Amino acid sequence: MKTSSKTVCAALALALVAACTGDALIRDTRALLNEGRTDEALASLEKATREDPQNHAYRSEYFRLREFTTAQWLVQAESLRTTAQFEAANELYRRVLKYDAANARATQGLAQMEMDVRHRALLGEVDKLVKAERYRDARDALAPVLAENPAQREARQLQRLIEEKTTKPAVALLQLRSSVTKPISLELKDVPLRTVFDVIARAANLNFLFDKDVRADLRTTIVVRDAQVEDVIKLILATNQLEQKVLNETTALIYPNTPQKLREYQDLVVKSFYIANADVRQTANLIRTILKTRDIFIDEKLNLLVMKDTPNAIRLAEKLIAAQDIAEPEVMLEVEVLEIGYNRLMELGVRFPGSAAVSLVGGATAAGTPGTLTLPELRSRDQNLVRLTFTDPLFLFALRQTDGRTNLLANPRIRVKNKEKAKIHIGDRVPVITTTAAVAGGFVSQSVSYLDVGLQFEAEPLIYLEDDVGIKVGLEVSNITKEIPTKDGGIVYQVGTRKTSTVLRLKDGETQILAGLISDEDRRNATRIPGLGDFPVLGRLFSSTSDTISKTEIVLLITPRLMRNIVRPDARTAEFAAGTEASSSGGPLGAASSPSSFAPLPTQPGASPSPAPAVLPGAATPPGGTIVPFGGVQQPQ
Repeated sequence: MKTSSKTVCAALALALVAACTGDALIRDTRALLNEGRTDEALASLEKATREDPQNHAYRSEYFRLREFTTAQWLVQAESLRTTAQFEAANELYRRVLKYDAANARATQGLAQMEMDVRHRALLGEVDKLVKAERYRDARDALAPVLAENPAQREARQLQRLIEEKTTKPAVALLQLRSSVTKPISLELKDVPLRTVFDVIARAANLNFLFDKDVRADLRTTIVVRDAQVEDVIKLILATNQLEQKVLNETTALIYPNTPQKLREYQDLVVKSFYIANADVRQTANLIRTILKTRDIFIDEKLNLLVMKDTPNAIRLAEKLIAAQDIAEPEVMLEVEVLEIGYNRLMELGVRFPGSAAVSLVGGATAAGTPGTLTLPELRSRDQNLVRLTFTDPLFLFALRQTDGRTNLLANPRIRVKNKEKAKIHIGDRVPVITTTAAVAGGFVSQSVSYLDVGLQFEAEPLIYLEDDVGIKVGLEVSNITKEIPTKDGGIVYQVGTRKTSTVLRLKDGETQILAGLISDEDRRNATRIPGLGDFPVLGRLFSSTSDTISKTEIVLLITPRLMRNIVRPDARTAEFAAGTEASSSGGPLGAASSPSSFAPLPTQPGASPSPAPAVLPGAATPPGGTIVPFGGVQQPQ
């Protein structure tokens, strides 16, 4: 029995030592974890678990710490992989697999990262092909990336760019291509319009069809020098209220320029614009105002604008939207609010009782009423009838000095869009109870409102193109200085406040200091015994003084840092030809020819005449006695 008892005691002692040792090891690993030495903590627990597989405390702590740590590493690795920081992500994935070789997320993450590296290399090649305008090769190189990862953002952007460059428009904008490339000179006076087009058709290998409403007896006069055939046709149409519809590069249909005929012959296109940054309603108003387009539909949920108009109007709308649909600028405001305070309190002196009272109190006959005394009691001259009353305590020695300094700092950072308000409130919301009573029925109701007390900061930035930031700043610092009880048992608050507002214009990264909101109080109170307290030195024994000095200052430091500024559109988007007031069919007349397309040729006295140009086949002599030569000036017959 004695041997077995000793054995049991030894086993219990060993178990107790092991438990104490295990607790110490777990405490040490947790301390390492708190210090950020996660690898050392895991290695220590792994070693202890391997050496003592039967210790459930070690195993439980090891698996718990491993699951917690690997989960954090995986989140960090995925974030790094998303931002293309592949080396750091690879290190974290490898670290997870070191402690958990069968972790599926880490294995998939490594495979995904290898695919991302390969895809980025391919996207670099695709981008080079797009810049070289080799769109077919770029589309073929981009196909494997989209097949493996259809959600790859950069690949989808490149695909959309390639489609925009390669997709043919719904309605092709055809132009006439004449067989004559040299400038021509033409002088016709009061000739039939169809004869003019017949001459141009024969000489330039073009075909003209006429609508039935084009008058056959319409006559025209035209004089041009050194102009392209296409410009001559545009000029004839514009001066005779006609319009053309190009059917192919050699054929055009001529019809009257009337609203009815335009509706019949003009091709219309429907296009959807997904607005990324601008407001879809403002964009629709812009297109209605500039292009006079009526057929517009907007979807505010999708920020979608659908427009139906002519192909030229659609092209103009694309340029207008490209100039307006730009990202709004944003700025990060770094604000530091510093409240520097100093206060000092000194109390020194002797406080004597402020009052002394002598009263007579009657005995049992007068029922102990103060100030009431019977005549027999007065004759008895009992000393208990006289009562002396003093304030408590009788004497108070005040010896106190208090010095205090306060330095309250708020350092918020807030990101805000252009022309939007940013608000910061650091403090308390004090409830204020309002009671409403009805005179007639005795009805009483209470409502609670909240008063903001503390630091309140408002800023509204205005970002300029030159990296300047205008800021409308409002700052208010308030605190409750006094609580005032009301007659009905409620409490109202007296609030002390310091408030300022201003408008600044700062450079990106420039710091501006606003200071001078100073509150300075110097209070001196003295309580003296009349007469005795007025002596120069001895009066200190019969007086008590209290001096209070309090001074605080509010300092505001504000620094704007631009996150995104306004991106100016290129010159071709900012300015482009928009046709005429009646039609947006194209640019100005003669835009494709030289500046002197319709100017008379200068002649100098004594200059030798130009050689007569050869009359091309198809040149005619219209009824007006004028030859129409192509490629030079007209020659008299």
